[in-house]
Amino acid sequence: MITQPQALSTDTPDPDEERRRVQTARLLAYRDDGPLVHALAPRLGKGLPPVPTLLVAVVAVIGLAVAGQLTSGFWLLVPSLIALVLVLPTAARDHLGRFDWLTPPLVRGLEFLIIILVGLAADAPRWLLFVLLYVVGYHTYDTVYRTRQSIWPPAWVFHAGLGWELRLLIIGVAAAAGQLTWVLAVLTAYLLVLFSVESVYSWVKLDKASAQAGADAEQDLEASPEEVQEASTGEADKG
Repeated sequence: MITQPQALSTDTPDPDEERRRVQTARLLAYRDDGPLVHALAPRLGKGLPPVPTLLVAVVAVIGLAVAGQLTSGFWLLVPSLIALVLVLPTAARDHLGRFDWLTPPLVRGLEFLIIILVGLAADAPRWLLFVLLYVVGYHTYDTVYRTRQSIWPPAWVFHAGLGWELRLLIIGVAAAAGQLTWVLAVLTAYLLVLFSVESVYSWVKLDKASAQAGADAEQDLEASPEEVQEASTGEADKG
């Protein structure tokens, strides 16, 4: 799942099991899988090994570009289809292999590579491509920064953000249809508003909660022993 991992039911969880569980949850969050992946991944069994499969996908996309196949029409959709067919099945894995920590950067690198190659081939404005890459990159940074402090983004953000798979599919279809520029503009504006507003709201809410907790702690420290005893006695009487 992409939300904060729930604590194990035992009172004394195994430290190694807990570490592996949190590691899996973080790597899955960093992948930024969307609703399509989450709908299909449970039906794919064990899935494909992430790192080798992603490397094959990257090489295949680069091979198309080097061969000069990314010109127009259906060929502009092919890189997105390659990513969907090869990368989507890797979401079913537990991501606990020795090199599986490379999965999130490979997924993001493949997404950025396809956006750039397809965008340039479809003659989309370069500044618009840059803004889209920046927005997705900010979302990735925000996710990593939060989880490292045990602050997990809500699951709905990943679904509303469409995930790498639907973003690439939308871009591929729009490029193949010769309508990439305006679709790219709408997609970029939507993601910019979604990720920035949700991020600012979450951090402001966290700051307010931290400030309130600090104020409560400071008030407790400034209270005299008599006031503390009186307050505790009053709460006991109310109970």
